[in-house]
Amino acid sequence: MPQVKCEVKGVFVARNDETTVPLVLLTNGSEHSVPIFIGLWEAVSINSARNREVLARPFTHDLFLDLLNKFSITLHSMQIDSIEGGVYYAQLTLSTDNHVEHIDCRPSDGIALALRADVPIFVDESVFVSAGRKTEDLPHMIDLSTFLRK
Repeated sequence: MPQVKCEVKGVFVARNDETTVPLVLLTNGSEHSVPIFIGLWEAVSINSARNREVLARPFTHDLFLDLLNKFSITLHSMQIDSIEGGVYYAQLTLSTDNHVEHIDCRPSDGIALALRADVPIFVDESVFVSAGRKTEDLPHMIDLSTFLRK
């Protein structure tokens, strides 16, 4: 299937009377975005990478990239391949010495790594079409940085 190149539109917290859930929005510049609900620590890591923050101690995602670099493994891209029962499935494309591997990952981890490594994020076109939402159809959201300051 064709892939849609996406960017992280933002890291947010969706709130209603019953729950507060972090999410990352992926967009291809159209009026549609793909919301992916994630854990709080993954949201913090993605937000940190998006803002190019350098922390005193590395996040697990920083450690993983350092390990790849030490062993001359290149991260080329991250792809979200499918969605089943509301669960997204993704993989990283890595290479070393002309050998390419695809490794299964959670989309939140893949996004955090892709942002840090400055590699493209792709979403399978069928996933983008089925999961994409117009902004007005998304739940009420607060930017993660704003939420954490409260």
